[in-house]
Amino acid sequence: MKQIPRNKKAPRNRTISISLEEERKLKKNLLQAVSILSQEQLQNKIINQDIFETMCFLPDSFIDLLFIDPPYNLDKKFNGTSFKEMDEYQYENWIDSWLSKLVRMIKPNASIYICGDWRSSQAILKVARKYFNVRNRITWEREKGRGAKTNWKNCSEDIWFFTASDKFTFNIEDVKIKRKVIAPYKNEIGEPKDWDDVDEGKFRITFPSNIWTDLTVPFWSMPENTDHPTQKPEKLLAKIILASSNPGDLVFDPFLGSGTTAVVAKKLGRNYSGIELDEYYCCLAEKRLKAAENDKSIQGYENGVFWERNSLKERKQNNKVIKLK
Repeated sequence: MKQIPRNKKAPRNRTISISLEEERKLKKNLLQAVSILSQEQLQNKIINQDIFETMCFLPDSFIDLLFIDPPYNLDKKFNGTSFKEMDEYQYENWIDSWLSKLVRMIKPNASIYICGDWRSSQAILKVARKYFNVRNRITWEREKGRGAKTNWKNCSEDIWFFTASDKFTFNIEDVKIKRKVIAPYKNEIGEPKDWDDVDEGKFRITFPSNIWTDLTVPFWSMPENTDHPTQKPEKLLAKIILASSNPGDLVFDPFLGSGTTAVVAKKLGRNYSGIELDEYYCCLAEKRLKAAENDKSIQGYENGVFWERNSLKERKQNNKVIKLK
């Protein structure tokens, strides 16, 4: 049963929505797994099905990059379904119940990223390290979150980075960050040292760390925003996809939601596939994928460089859009 309201939006609200007529058309593109599927059948398709009903029909060794954003261990509503908080042991078992089945589907040189918050992060590590090599823990600032009078405001999340083996893809040159220079050092002849002095200011291209503070959680005025309650930024997926896959690789997401992983994979020249239980979210993903055929832009990422938050802006002047970087 569809729970998402379809009320008229305010003029500046750019949240993506779909009409009932659009949904009827878009759901025709969705896949249902009732027998063993080949990689060719899966490629660039969204499976609208329960993850546990689907996995037995998926082929071996077809995933180059596995991105997983599972429900965190707290009470949460996802349109017509809900996830209930468990005790720590139950949550670990729940993670293992689907992660163990995904292992056979990844290639020997695949990378795996799994999202979590402070409640679920340790359970993810405990289970995933049984199957994969631990590479790093990324912590990213959500820059949102409710304040608390008796606790620290919760505004960060983790992403665990694993690999299937010691041979894996990591394209460091594709994920460097453009930062403003605070201390513009110069060499002995007065030239910029490791930074550029350009029209828009002084900037340095730097290596990325495992602390990400340049992300903006999608909200109502952003064109990538949907009604999904835990939508990840396209910029976050762009970092992961560019670093840990190559053009033509297949990126798989078993908790696809409103389709951010698939959309960014398509924008960046990768193939995609994913599983999502909710039909409405699947149709949102299909609408976003169709739009990505003509618009491959990713907010905060331009000309092969990731910019710090709010350092790449647009303003209108004389009916023209001028980039302020």
